[in-house]
Amino acid sequence: MQMPENTFKQAIRKRQVQLGLWVGFADAYVAEALATSDYDWLLIDGEHAPNDLRGVLAQLQAIAPYQSHPVVRPPEGTTVNIKQLLDLGAQTLLIPMVETPEQARQLVSATRYPPNGVRGVGSALARSSRWNQIEGYLDKAQDDICLLVQVESATALSRVSEIAAVEGVDGVFFGPADLSASMDLLGQPGHPKVQEAIVQGIRCVVAAGKAAGVLSADQTLAKKYLGTGATFVAIGVDTTLLVRAAKDLLVHFRGTTAAPVGPSGAY
Repeated sequence: MQMPENTFKQAIRKRQVQLGLWVGFADAYVAEALATSDYDWLLIDGEHAPNDLRGVLAQLQAIAPYQSHPVVRPPEGTTVNIKQLLDLGAQTLLIPMVETPEQARQLVSATRYPPNGVRGVGSALARSSRWNQIEGYLDKAQDDICLLVQVESATALSRVSEIAAVEGVDGVFFGPADLSASMDLLGQPGHPKVQEAIVQGIRCVVAAGKAAGVLSADQTLAKKYLGTGATFVAIGVDTTLLVRAAKDLLVHFRGTTAAPVGPSGAY
């Protein structure tokens, strides 16, 4: 049995643009429906959406037959969380709230087996190794693991070049909602100061030879970040898309004005 290829990791290394969608409904049926839409990647959110390990597993299995690549965000970047998600078969992780290069190095270590890291060895129980049916899994696993770290504060942004330079970090993702909050602009991810901070951050990551990413449901901003050099960009959120479409449909028939469903939120 062959190791599943991480096509997302290969693509961002080649600087091929990857367009993604946030998946927050925590439901495998929804995840599979979205996987048929051919986004390059789908973010299974365990930080703000009500996902547990079995829910993440079900969504990984639902997405597996399709071309979309699943990226999983745990609630925090602990060694335990990372170990469990990797054993479930997640190959790409997006770790929130990374503040320092030292923290980034610890995260890299958590994705590697000894002697290169501290990932616990339990492949006989793990979907990732297809229950030890992938020959040489322990030796080859890290080649297809993609580690994305999320810069979400002014403090982290001040060290983004150092974070991006850490060996084993494949990409740096900017979280506009938390970044705006840390800049005393809570709820204003599209504020010009936040935009400029993200643009400068993207340039620093690209200069370090790594892939930069961001989430923006604002199409104009998403295109701006892509034009700046971002490689992997999430351009929408499933919950927002559904609520907005439902409200727009009702407005069409009632002729009233719906409350706006904006792009800001717990990203």
